[in-house]
Amino acid sequence: MARKNLDALASQPLEGLRALVRVDFNVPLKDGRVTDATRIEAALPTIRWLRERGCRVVLLSHLGRPKDGPDPRYSLAPVANALESALGIPIAFLADPTADDAPRATKQLRRGEVALAENTRFYPGEERNDRALAARFAALGDFYVNDAFGSAHRAHASTEAVAHLLKPAVAGFLMARELAYLGQALEQPARPFVAVLGGAKISGKIDVIEHLLPRVDEVLIGGAMACTFFKALGLETGTSLVEPDRVDMAKGLRERAGAKLVLPSGAVVAQALAPDAPTRSVARDGIQPGWAMYDVDEATRNDFGTRIGRAKTVIWNGPMGVFETPPFDAGTLAVARALAEATEQGAVTVVGGGDSAAALSAAGLSEAVTHVSTGGGASLEFLEGKTLPGVAALDDA
Repeated sequence: MARKNLDALASQPLEGLRALVRVDFNVPLKDGRVTDATRIEAALPTIRWLRERGCRVVLLSHLGRPKDGPDPRYSLAPVANALESALGIPIAFLADPTADDAPRATKQLRRGEVALAENTRFYPGEERNDRALAARFAALGDFYVNDAFGSAHRAHASTEAVAHLLKPAVAGFLMARELAYLGQALEQPARPFVAVLGGAKISGKIDVIEHLLPRVDEVLIGGAMACTFFKALGLETGTSLVEPDRVDMAKGLRERAGAKLVLPSGAVVAQALAPDAPTRSVARDGIQPGWAMYDVDEATRNDFGTRIGRAKTVIWNGPMGVFETPPFDAGTLAVARALAEATEQGAVTVVGGGDSAAALSAAGLSEAVTHVSTGGGASLEFLEGKTLPGVAALDDA
């Protein structure tokens, strides 16, 4: 879905206008400090572009899942401090963006100044996509920019309803980049096109597999979800995580996909999920009762690495094992390294957020792939072929 982005406004006089920008500052906090500023840094190009053009920049974001209204634990005030450090300028903080005097406060900003509003989820109408709350938000700006891809799959007042009330409504640079890389991978991929899918449950990825199968040349399956496919093959899976109600579905998927669907040839198994637990590497038909698969084995790592190395487009979503618990991180780290090598050879590599992004970061390879999505849930729904409400509400290109 082609949507206007900030470039469409480049020739328009923007100086003095208030840019209402939905960002994704849903960042981890500890003791009142931001512990990972990745999402803040991802929004800086859009904020700087607007400041350079003399806009008054007003930022909206949610943080966490506060219940029953305002909760100091989820205040964005500490995020304002982190943003000050990132931009090197003072940040005004709107303690109540719905207050009657909030629009006047935004108009009193100097050109190039930035204000961050308090958590949008402090207001009950946010998650109901309430039009009255959206109108309160819309009063804070003269045009709307959505740069929060991580929230684009939710129809909330600050992501969907406001885009119908405040025009123009365009995508920020981060949003545009996400749509470009994910969209290109799905619609115009250089081939071979390989998808690498992992994670715990096939039920969480079934729609992705269904949507990707007609488009890709291969789907490489890892993680515990592979065990449901093993069970569909009639193999012993021991105490591995299996979804019994999805076994028939896995069997049907495998029959329809044929050679496109590539399963692990073997597994790293243990009797307990612990760093010091004795492990074995076994063929996929060698998992014994009382043992569970916690990672793919070396033969699978080599096989997946070779297939990724041949590809010209790769999408990766989901770990190959329990990567938070070494030594069961080896398969996931091997995929991360294979993607980095493929990128170096000219492939377009897109990592779909969430655990995959975390693993890539842990391997120190976040900069070694083409694009790391900032939206785990949003990227997953995009790969499922679903319409993202926060994107659909923006102006057509």
